[in-house]
Amino acid sequence: MDKTAFDLRYREYQTAVEEFLQGQFSDKPHWEDLYASMRYSLLAGGKRIRPVLALEFARLAGGKWQEVLPAACAVEMVHTYSLIHDDLPCMDDDDLRRGKPTNHKVYGETMAVLAGDALQPAAYTLILDSALPSEARLECARILAEASGPRGMVAGQVLDTLHAPKTEEELTEVHRLKTGCMIRAACTMGCAAGGAAAPLREAAAVYAENLGLAFQIRDDMLDVCGDEAAFGKPIGSDAQEGKVTFVDLLGLEGCDKAVRKCTDQAKAAVAPYDADGFLQALADTLAGRDR
Repeated sequence: MDKTAFDLRYREYQTAVEEFLQGQFSDKPHWEDLYASMRYSLLAGGKRIRPVLALEFARLAGGKWQEVLPAACAVEMVHTYSLIHDDLPCMDDDDLRRGKPTNHKVYGETMAVLAGDALQPAAYTLILDSALPSEARLECARILAEASGPRGMVAGQVLDTLHAPKTEEELTEVHRLKTGCMIRAACTMGCAAGGAAAPLREAAAVYAENLGLAFQIRDDMLDVCGDEAAFGKPIGSDAQEGKVTFVDLLGLEGCDKAVRKCTDQAKAAVAPYDADGFLQALADTLAGRDR
Protein backbone atom coordinates (compact mmCIF):
# COMPACT_ATOMS: atom_id res chain seq x y z
CA MET A 1 0.00 0.00 0.00
CA ASP A 2 1.41 3.41 -0.93
CA LYS A 3 1.87 6.02 1.77
CA THR A 4 -1.00 8.23 0.59
CA ALA A 5 -3.55 5.42 0.72
CA PHE A 6 -2.22 4.25 4.08
CA ASP A 7 -2.37 7.73 5.58
CA LEU A 8 -5.92 8.27 4.30
CA ARG A 9 -7.27 5.10 5.89
CA TYR A 10 -5.34 5.60 9.11
CA ARG A 11 -6.66 9.16 9.41
CA GLU A 12 -10.20 7.96 8.69
CA TYR A 13 -9.99 5.48 11.56
CA GLN A 14 -8.19 7.94 13.83
CA THR A 15 -10.73 10.71 13.19
CA ALA A 16 -13.64 8.36 13.90
CA VAL A 17 -12.01 7.30 17.18
CA GLU A 18 -11.32 10.90 18.23
CA GLU A 19 -14.89 11.96 17.49
CA PHE A 20 -16.30 9.01 19.43
CA LEU A 21 -14.06 9.69 22.44
CA GLN A 22 -14.91 13.40 22.37
CA GLY A 23 -18.50 12.43 23.11
CA GLN A 24 -17.60 10.56 26.30
CA PHE A 25 -17.99 12.08 29.80
CA SER A 26 -18.98 15.45 28.35
CA ASP A 27 -21.94 16.14 30.64
CA LYS A 28 -21.60 18.23 33.80
CA PRO A 29 -22.65 16.40 36.98
CA HIS A 30 -21.47 17.80 40.30
CA TRP A 31 -18.55 15.35 40.16
CA GLU A 32 -17.46 16.78 36.80
CA ASP A 33 -13.91 17.17 38.11
CA LEU A 34 -13.64 13.39 37.73
CA TYR A 35 -14.81 13.65 34.12
CA ALA A 36 -12.32 16.46 33.49
CA SER A 37 -9.47 14.27 34.73
CA MET A 38 -10.63 11.31 32.63
CA ARG A 39 -10.99 13.43 29.50
CA TYR A 40 -7.64 15.12 30.06
CA SER A 41 -5.80 11.85 29.48
CA LEU A 42 -8.32 10.20 27.16
CA LEU A 43 -8.20 13.12 24.73
CA ALA A 44 -4.47 13.84 25.02
CA GLY A 45 -3.78 12.60 21.52
CA GLY A 46 -1.54 9.70 20.66
CA LYS A 47 -1.47 7.44 17.63
CA ARG A 48 -4.59 5.45 18.63
CA ILE A 49 -2.83 2.31 17.41
CA ARG A 50 -4.98 -0.11 19.39
CA PRO A 51 -8.40 1.08 18.19
CA VAL A 52 -7.06 1.40 14.64
CA LEU A 53 -5.98 -2.24 14.77
CA ALA A 54 -9.38 -3.32 16.08
CA LEU A 55 -11.17 -1.46 13.29
CA GLU A 56 -8.92 -2.82 10.55
CA PHE A 57 -9.21 -6.44 11.68
CA ALA A 58 -12.97 -6.04 11.88
CA ARG A 59 -12.91 -4.75 8.29
CA LEU A 60 -10.75 -7.66 7.16
CA ALA A 61 -13.18 -10.06 8.82
CA GLY A 62 -15.99 -8.64 6.70
CA GLY A 63 -17.64 -6.52 9.39
CA LYS A 64 -18.65 -2.87 9.25
CA TRP A 65 -15.85 -1.15 11.10
CA GLN A 66 -18.08 1.76 12.11
CA GLU A 67 -20.13 -0.64 14.24
CA VAL A 68 -16.99 -1.72 16.07
CA LEU A 69 -16.06 1.80 17.24
CA PRO A 70 -17.37 1.33 20.82
CA ALA A 71 -15.33 -1.84 21.32
CA ALA A 72 -12.26 -0.29 19.70
CA CYS A 73 -12.54 2.78 21.93
CA ALA A 74 -12.98 0.53 24.97
CA VAL A 75 -9.46 -0.74 24.35
CA GLU A 76 -8.23 2.86 24.29
CA MET A 77 -9.97 3.60 27.58
CA VAL A 78 -8.23 0.70 29.30
CA HIS A 79 -4.93 1.71 27.72
CA THR A 80 -5.44 5.29 28.98
CA TYR A 81 -6.17 4.11 32.51
CA SER A 82 -2.93 2.11 32.45
CA LEU A 83 -0.94 5.19 31.39
CA ILE A 84 -2.45 7.34 34.14
CA HIS A 85 -1.53 4.75 36.77
CA ASP A 86 1.85 4.00 35.19
CA ASP A 87 2.84 7.66 35.60
CA LEU A 88 1.96 7.83 39.32
CA PRO A 89 4.71 8.46 41.90
CA CYS A 90 4.30 4.92 43.23
CA MET A 91 4.98 3.54 39.73
CA ASP A 92 7.26 5.33 37.23
CA ASP A 93 6.78 8.80 38.75
CA ASP A 94 6.72 10.59 35.39
CA ASP A 95 6.02 14.30 34.99
CA LEU A 96 5.28 14.29 31.26
CA ARG A 97 3.17 12.16 28.94
CA ARG A 98 2.89 13.01 25.23
CA GLY A 99 4.56 16.32 25.92
CA LYS A 100 2.01 17.40 28.55
CA PRO A 101 2.01 17.23 32.36
CA THR A 102 0.87 13.82 33.55
CA ASN A 103 -2.60 13.47 35.03
CA HIS A 104 -1.53 13.48 38.67
CA LYS A 105 0.52 16.63 38.10
CA VAL A 106 -2.63 18.44 36.97
CA TYR A 107 -5.37 16.84 39.08
CA GLY A 108 -3.47 15.34 42.02
CA GLU A 109 -2.71 11.74 42.86
CA THR A 110 -6.10 10.89 44.35
CA MET A 111 -8.06 12.09 41.34
CA ALA A 112 -5.61 10.45 38.93
CA VAL A 113 -6.12 7.10 40.64
CA LEU A 114 -9.89 7.55 40.56
CA ALA A 115 -9.88 8.63 36.91
CA GLY A 116 -8.01 5.48 36.00
CA ASP A 117 -10.36 3.41 38.14
CA ALA A 118 -13.39 4.94 36.40
CA LEU A 119 -12.08 4.39 32.87
CA GLN A 120 -11.94 0.62 33.38
CA PRO A 121 -15.65 -0.13 34.00
CA ALA A 122 -16.58 2.59 31.48
CA ALA A 123 -14.74 0.56 28.84
CA TYR A 124 -16.81 -2.55 29.50
CA THR A 125 -20.00 -0.51 29.48
CA LEU A 126 -19.11 0.67 25.98
CA ILE A 127 -18.72 -2.91 24.78
CA LEU A 128 -21.82 -4.29 26.48
CA ASP A 129 -24.02 -1.39 25.36
CA SER A 130 -22.82 -1.53 21.74
CA ALA A 131 -24.90 -2.69 18.79
CA LEU A 132 -22.72 -5.75 18.19
CA PRO A 133 -24.37 -9.19 18.37
CA SER A 134 -24.57 -10.47 21.94
CA GLU A 135 -22.03 -13.23 21.35
CA ALA A 136 -19.53 -10.74 19.94
CA ARG A 137 -20.08 -8.34 22.85
CA LEU A 138 -19.39 -11.08 25.38
CA GLU A 139 -16.31 -12.31 23.55
CA CYS A 140 -14.87 -8.80 23.23
CA ALA A 141 -15.43 -8.15 26.94
CA ARG A 142 -13.77 -11.44 27.85
CA ILE A 143 -10.76 -10.78 25.59
CA LEU A 144 -10.24 -7.32 27.08
CA ALA A 145 -10.63 -8.55 30.66
CA GLU A 146 -8.07 -11.33 30.17
CA ALA A 147 -5.59 -9.03 28.40
CA SER A 148 -5.74 -6.27 31.00
CA GLY A 149 -5.94 -8.35 34.16
CA PRO A 150 -3.73 -10.46 36.42
CA ARG A 151 -2.56 -12.72 33.59
CA GLY A 152 -1.96 -9.84 31.21
CA MET A 153 -1.12 -6.16 31.45
CA VAL A 154 -1.21 -5.91 35.25
CA ALA A 155 1.09 -8.93 35.56
CA GLY A 156 3.50 -7.19 33.19
CA GLN A 157 3.38 -4.04 35.29
CA VAL A 158 4.15 -6.04 38.43
CA LEU A 159 7.15 -7.69 36.80
CA ASP A 160 8.38 -4.38 35.39
CA THR A 161 7.92 -2.34 38.56
CA LEU A 162 8.59 -4.81 41.38
CA HIS A 163 10.71 -7.64 39.93
CA ALA A 164 13.43 -5.66 38.09
CA PRO A 165 13.83 -7.80 34.92
CA LYS A 166 17.45 -8.05 33.80
CA THR A 167 17.71 -10.72 31.10
CA GLU A 168 16.42 -10.69 27.53
CA GLU A 169 14.01 -13.50 28.41
CA GLU A 170 12.66 -11.59 31.42
CA LEU A 171 12.29 -8.36 29.45
CA THR A 172 10.50 -10.16 26.64
CA GLU A 173 8.04 -11.64 29.12
CA VAL A 174 7.42 -8.22 30.69
CA HIS A 175 6.68 -6.59 27.36
CA ARG A 176 4.63 -9.51 26.06
CA LEU A 177 2.37 -9.03 29.07
CA LYS A 178 2.51 -5.26 29.61
CA THR A 179 2.37 -4.10 25.98
CA GLY A 180 1.74 -7.13 23.78
CA CYS A 181 -1.39 -8.38 25.54
CA MET A 182 -3.30 -5.17 24.91
CA ILE A 183 -2.22 -4.98 21.28
CA ARG A 184 -3.25 -8.61 20.86
CA ALA A 185 -6.59 -7.81 22.52
CA ALA A 186 -7.22 -5.00 20.05
CA CYS A 187 -6.53 -7.27 17.07
CA THR A 188 -8.51 -10.24 18.33
CA MET A 189 -11.41 -8.07 19.48
CA GLY A 190 -11.62 -6.71 15.94
CA CYS A 191 -11.72 -10.28 14.66
CA ALA A 192 -14.40 -11.25 17.17
CA ALA A 193 -16.52 -8.19 16.40
CA GLY A 194 -16.23 -8.82 12.67
CA GLY A 195 -16.98 -12.54 12.93
CA ALA A 196 -13.58 -13.69 11.65
CA ALA A 197 -12.83 -17.36 11.01
CA ALA A 198 -10.13 -19.17 12.97
CA PRO A 199 -7.24 -18.67 10.47
CA LEU A 200 -7.53 -14.87 10.55
CA ARG A 201 -7.81 -14.89 14.35
CA GLU A 202 -4.63 -16.95 14.59
CA ALA A 203 -2.82 -14.65 12.17
CA ALA A 204 -4.00 -11.63 14.16
CA ALA A 205 -2.53 -13.08 17.35
CA VAL A 206 0.88 -13.73 15.75
CA TYR A 207 0.87 -10.29 14.14
CA ALA A 208 0.06 -8.65 17.45
CA GLU A 209 2.69 -10.54 19.46
CA ASN A 210 5.45 -9.48 17.06
CA LEU A 211 4.15 -5.95 16.59
CA GLY A 212 4.00 -5.45 20.36
CA LEU A 213 7.57 -6.63 20.92
CA ALA A 214 8.90 -4.54 18.03
CA PHE A 215 7.04 -1.53 19.43
CA GLN A 216 8.61 -1.92 22.87
CA ILE A 217 12.14 -2.50 21.59
CA ARG A 218 11.77 0.65 19.46
CA ASP A 219 10.53 2.46 22.58
CA ASP A 220 13.69 1.45 24.42
CA MET A 221 15.77 2.77 21.52
CA LEU A 222 13.94 6.10 21.52
CA ASP A 223 14.58 6.48 25.26
CA VAL A 224 18.27 6.57 24.38
CA CYS A 225 18.50 8.30 21.01
CA GLY A 226 15.09 9.90 20.46
CA ASP A 227 14.20 13.57 20.28
CA GLU A 228 12.58 14.67 23.53
CA ALA A 229 10.15 17.04 21.80
CA ALA A 230 8.95 14.29 19.46
CA PHE A 231 9.00 11.54 22.09
CA GLY A 232 6.89 13.57 24.50
CA LYS A 233 8.80 12.68 27.66
CA PRO A 234 12.37 13.03 28.94
CA ILE A 235 15.03 11.00 27.14
CA GLY A 236 17.02 8.65 29.38
CA SER A 237 14.28 8.14 31.97
CA ASP A 238 14.80 4.37 31.98
CA ALA A 239 18.50 4.76 32.81
CA GLN A 240 17.69 7.28 35.56
CA GLU A 241 15.30 4.77 37.10
CA GLY A 242 17.93 2.02 36.91
CA LYS A 243 15.89 -0.11 34.51
CA VAL A 244 17.58 -2.64 32.25
CA THR A 245 16.32 -2.26 28.68
CA PHE A 246 16.81 -4.03 25.38
CA VAL A 247 19.39 -1.38 24.47
CA ASP A 248 21.46 -2.40 27.49
CA LEU A 249 21.32 -6.05 26.43
CA LEU A 250 21.48 -5.85 22.63
CA GLY A 251 22.91 -2.42 21.84
CA LEU A 252 21.26 -0.05 19.38
CA GLU A 253 22.34 -2.08 16.35
CA GLY A 254 21.09 -5.31 17.89
CA CYS A 255 17.79 -3.63 18.77
CA ASP A 256 17.41 -2.39 15.22
CA LYS A 257 17.86 -5.94 13.93
CA ALA A 258 15.39 -7.30 16.49
CA VAL A 259 12.78 -4.70 15.51
CA ARG A 260 13.18 -5.62 11.85
CA LYS A 261 12.92 -9.36 12.60
CA CYS A 262 9.73 -8.93 14.65
CA THR A 263 8.27 -6.60 12.02
CA ASP A 264 8.97 -9.08 9.22
CA GLN A 265 7.33 -11.88 11.23
CA ALA A 266 4.28 -9.71 11.89
CA LYS A 267 3.95 -8.85 8.21
CA ALA A 268 4.34 -12.47 7.13
CA ALA A 269 1.57 -13.59 9.51
CA VAL A 270 -1.08 -11.36 7.94
CA ALA A 271 0.18 -11.31 4.34
CA PRO A 272 -2.42 -13.87 3.12
CA TYR A 273 -5.28 -11.68 4.43
CA ASP A 274 -3.89 -8.16 4.10
CA ALA A 275 -4.59 -7.80 0.39
CA ASP A 276 -4.05 -4.05 0.16
CA GLY A 277 -1.13 -4.07 2.62
CA PHE A 278 -2.48 -1.73 5.31
CA LEU A 279 -1.36 -3.89 8.23
CA GLN A 280 2.05 -4.45 6.68
CA ALA A 281 2.47 -0.72 6.08
CA LEU A 282 1.44 -0.07 9.69
CA ALA A 283 4.09 -2.48 10.96
CA ASP A 284 6.77 -0.74 8.89
CA THR A 285 5.61 2.68 10.06
CA LEU A 286 5.82 1.70 13.72
CA ALA A 287 9.25 0.14 13.23
CA GLY A 288 10.60 3.48 12.03
CA ARG A 289 8.69 5.81 14.35
CA ASP A 290 10.34 8.66 16.25
CA ARG A 291 7.76 8.96 19.03
